[in-house]
Amino acid sequence: MNKLVKGLALSVVASSVVMAGGYKIPEQSINSMALGAAYVAHTTGADTAYYNPANMAFMANKQYVEGAVTIAHLPSNVYSLGAFSGESEVENIAIPNFHYVANAMGDFRWGVSLVAPGGLTKRWKTPFQKASAEEFTLKIVELNPSVSYKILDNLSVGAGVRVVYSEGIVKSNGAQLSGIIGNPRANIARDMEGDTIEFGYNMALAYKPTSDIDFAVTYRSKVDLNEEGSATLLAGGQTVYKGDASVSVPLPAALNVSVAKTWNDRFTLELNYERTYWSAYKALDFEYGGANIGPLTPVFDAPIPRKWEDTNTFRIGATVKMDNKLTAMMGFAIDETPVSVSHLGFELPDSDAKIFSMGFKYQQSENLSWGAAFLYDSKESITVAAGENTKVNPSSFPAGFSEGGAFLTTVGVAYEF
Repeated sequence: MNKLVKGLALSVVASSVVMAGGYKIPEQSINSMALGAAYVAHTTGADTAYYNPANMAFMANKQYVEGAVTIAHLPSNVYSLGAFSGESEVENIAIPNFHYVANAMGDFRWGVSLVAPGGLTKRWKTPFQKASAEEFTLKIVELNPSVSYKILDNLSVGAGVRVVYSEGIVKSNGAQLSGIIGNPRANIARDMEGDTIEFGYNMALAYKPTSDIDFAVTYRSKVDLNEEGSATLLAGGQTVYKGDASVSVPLPAALNVSVAKTWNDRFTLELNYERTYWSAYKALDFEYGGANIGPLTPVFDAPIPRKWEDTNTFRIGATVKMDNKLTAMMGFAIDETPVSVSHLGFELPDSDAKIFSMGFKYQQSENLSWGAAFLYDSKESITVAAGENTKVNPSSFPAGFSEGGAFLTTVGVAYEF
């Protein structure tokens, strides 16, 4: 388990890469990207193993495999406050995914998914922002094997194991800060790295009251990311501490309730409600192997209140099967941020968002299909009043965050045999 940061990265930054408040990336396939993750009740491909394993019981008795790559383009976040203004670096990140569903074994069936359910890179080069967030990079990879069991012809359940690996980097550097503003971060720096492997579970229920209506409930457990690694802390260019470091942050639990209606086997409309339990994230508290880091304690060792709030996300997705082997999809979502203005940081200047998505699949042959999807995550601008959050606004004037968000493009291929 190498050095610490994933926790910090995870804790402060992880989500926003793309698409959900906090540090989640719910879109992990062509269909889910095109539908803005309104893809729980009516799942049809190999990605069913991840989004609703209970639905594997209703799939045709053959094998399904699917793979895709998402390119996430993250524009700059713009911070505006006179001499302290700055822009974060533009990021381009590749996010792969893979899904497989096996043949049925009586009323049982199994599948497996390899996804990247969260992550982010946020970097600042301007002095004021760099002092707390020169770099926050987070990578999360999840292996999720799952099984389903058909209880009745129209009722099934599913469950899986979440095997989560994460790693990250956290850097801050206040060397340029002392000439601009008197600040406890002036002339101090940190360099952290870390990783961990943790476990959780997921459960699902699928019910088909009629042949054209699908109802589903899914739940993903909280996974406590107990990061262990090392850190180097410096003051005035001199090393104050170099050694072990640890931190624990939650990857929150999430509940999805979804219903879908299909007309004439051609048009499907799905409504999805997601509740994410971010309130488990109360504080960020680093430990340094029992060592006393002296004058750096107030900056690097004091617990940082997070006090995130549980959030609601509302999604709607539409799927249209056409006569020319094309299937068109589109989606829209309203996504709440768990972060209040008083707890914002340069690591994650998160805000409420509206999500727009669209895509298609083309049936090349009886067994082979391919497609592409595009998603735009539009973040709201944020105003930080004087005295509301001195970490990001030490002045007597209002400050603001704008732009940011994300543009996601996914391409992939699916095969059935």
